[in-house]
Parts: sequence; structure tokens; C-alpha cells
Amino acid sequence: MLSKKIETAINKQIELEAASSQLYLSMASWAETKSFNGVAAFLFKHSDEERFHMIKLLKFVNERGGHALIPALKQPDKDFKTLNVVFEQILKHEIYVSNEINKLVDICLQEKDYTTHNFLQWYVSEQIEEEALARNVQDKLKLIGADKGGIYFFDRDLGAMAAATSQNEQSGGKGGKE
Repeated sequence: MLSKKIETAINKQIELEAASSQLYLSMASWAETKSFNGVAAFLFKHSDEERFHMIKLLKFVNERGGHALIPALKQPDKDFKTLNVVFEQILKHEIYVSNEINKLVDICLQEKDYTTHNFLQWYVSEQIEEEALARNVQDKLKLIGADKGGIYFFDRDLGAMAAATSQNEQSGGKGGKE
């Protein structure tokens, strides 16, 4: 059974994961309208992953005797100046999410809820991967600079990355996600 304090904190995280999914969905739509189809595919996939994170939390709360709440969300940003801005915002957002997961883990330790603490370790590990990926993508964009050919290949490579991840998941591979 979850304490009300932990249930409330996880419901806050459910809202954050849902908002993350919406943010990446908005970024994907922007990228697609700018003909960055590979970036769009990557971000659509990322949006799906964030929704999966939300549902995983939602099911955990309900299975532990709590009541997961479906949040109302505000509309995310819809216009972005450049790909650099998109990926800078992604990195900042993932760092914020990591900090929020850490706060949630701390609440579990304070409440001596080791079951939830154990469950959240998947999210701790996931955030390490998310931040590393965002940093890696941002580093590649910095290397490319304003080179249009480089941007073309960057877009193509992100599309290939999204497709490879999808194929790996469909064939039964973990693909970095559960």
C-alpha cells in the first residue's frame, strides 16, 4: 500500500512524464513541418517512450492500492528557432526530469517505502541514458555548426536511429526500453 505522500508524488511524476511526451510530440510536429523527417521520427519515438514511462508509473500506483490520476496538460511550446534550440531544450528538460526522479526516490527513502524505491531504480537508470543521449545529440549538432550538408546527414542519422530502435523492439530486443 502506498502512503498518500508517495501517491501524490508519483502522480506529480505521472504529470511530468505526460508533459514530456507532449513536449516531444510538439517538437516532432515542428521538425516535420520543417522537413526534418529524421528528427521528427526520432522525436515521435521519444514521445512514445515518455508516454510509456507515464503508463508504467500509472499502473504501479494502481497496483499498489493507490489511484493514479490523469492530468490536464497545458499546451507545450510549438515554435522552435533551430534544431539546436530543440535539443538544448531537450537536455535541460531531461536534467529537470532526473532531478524530479531523484526527489521522488528521496521521498521513498524518507517514508521507508523500499518497494517503490526499488521500482524507481529503473527510472534512475533510464534518466542516465536519456541525459547521455541528449548530450550526444547536442554535441553532434555543435560539431556540425551551420553546415547544411552536415544537418542533412544528422537528420538522416536520427531517422535511422529511430527506425533501428523500432525494429529492435519489434524483433523482441530490449532496444534500451522495457
